Amino acid sequence: MIRTYIERGQYLSKIKPFFGKEVIKVITGQRRVGKSYLLFQIMDMVKRFGPKDASIIYINKELHEFDAIGDYRNLLKYIAGKSSGAKRSFVFIDEIQEIGQFEKALRSLQAEGGFDIYCTGSNAELLSGELAGRLSGRYMEIKVFGLSYAEFLRFHKLEDGGDAFLKYIKYGGLPYLINLKLEDDVVYEYLRTIYGTILLKDIVMRHGARNVNFLERLAEFLADNTGSLVSAKRISDFLKSQKTNISPNVVLNYLSFLTSAFLIFKVPRADVSGKKIFEIGEKYYFEDLGIRHAIIGYRHTDINKILENLVFVHLKMSGYKVNVGKLGDREIDFVCEKSGERLYVQVAYLLKDEAARSREFGNLLAIKDNYPKIVVSMDEAAGNGFKGIEQMNVRNFLLRTR
Repeated sequence: MIRTYIERGQYLSKIKPFFGKEVIKVITGQRRVGKSYLLFQIMDMVKRFGPKDASIIYINKELHEFDAIGDYRNLLKYIAGKSSGAKRSFVFIDEIQEIGQFEKALRSLQAEGGFDIYCTGSNAELLSGELAGRLSGRYMEIKVFGLSYAEFLRFHKLEDGGDAFLKYIKYGGLPYLINLKLEDDVVYEYLRTIYGTILLKDIVMRHGARNVNFLERLAEFLADNTGSLVSAKRISDFLKSQKTNISPNVVLNYLSFLTSAFLIFKVPRADVSGKKIFEIGEKYYFEDLGIRHAIIGYRHTDINKILENLVFVHLKMSGYKVNVGKLGDREIDFVCEKSGERLYVQVAYLLKDEAARSREFGNLLAIKDNYPKIVVSMDEAAGNGFKGIEQMNVRNFLLRTR
């Protein structure tokens, strides 16, 4: 199998310490973010650095030739036939959630020994329930995102600048876009197809969601309210005003379907002290901005929402746990934690007057600790900061070393 690709080193570096080890590597992420091509890159690592007599077994449940592998028994039978006589087998299973009770097969292969297993999935529930219980401590997750801004520049062979940044925020970071003209009609037609596949395969078919019209309207509502405080009751009340009667419980279920398919992130509010998570009112951000725009259209009037979504996803790519912060009646856009350290981030379009500067810097100044605090904006002259709080241009923030 010959595939050309651009290497995504940040993900390979997470996998390399576990290469050849009998720890199951579970690669998760939204459809079309590049999980399959990451498998190809790992296969090439096997060819270069693995045992000479190792067998490589590849199964892709999106290809018709693997339709017969419908449950764990057929999976084990297929692998046994391909690994016969090999001392070491590297097993790659793409979209493993399409195989019934796959966790039983993984547990059996791990118990048998001699298998280094890599699998991908497009559903967050992959690592819950049976898999987590049966394979506790014997697997690791690698979460794959679309392209970061730095990757977008590299993949599209662009120089950092206003034009390149506009393309990134308009079209998002799905890797396949390098094969298309970066024009609205072309890109959004492709992204609408991906969006439809996510709704059909990862929500309607997987969860049995019957009200497809409501599902689509819910996604539109979240796209229009990106970065706004939302609750199931608020959505339910909005729908009632539109002559649609959906209970808050049903809203919650459908929200969970959208998050489990990696289409959106749910971000809870937390007291800045970290001691209290608020149960009512959270924010939602899209994993890929291009898909958000494919749903409701790209509108420059949404620039504040777009920048906030962009910064949030970058923080998640960088490995931070992120909450929306609450400090009295003040809101901190993002309270981020990683490796026992904190980072506070405020996002604004432009700090064009004293009122805007006072609001964004004032919220951070109210936090009485010594962790880093940053205001991110589109201001080209960003960099002076205020009273120890750093101000950064958004492009510089996205390109800085993580």
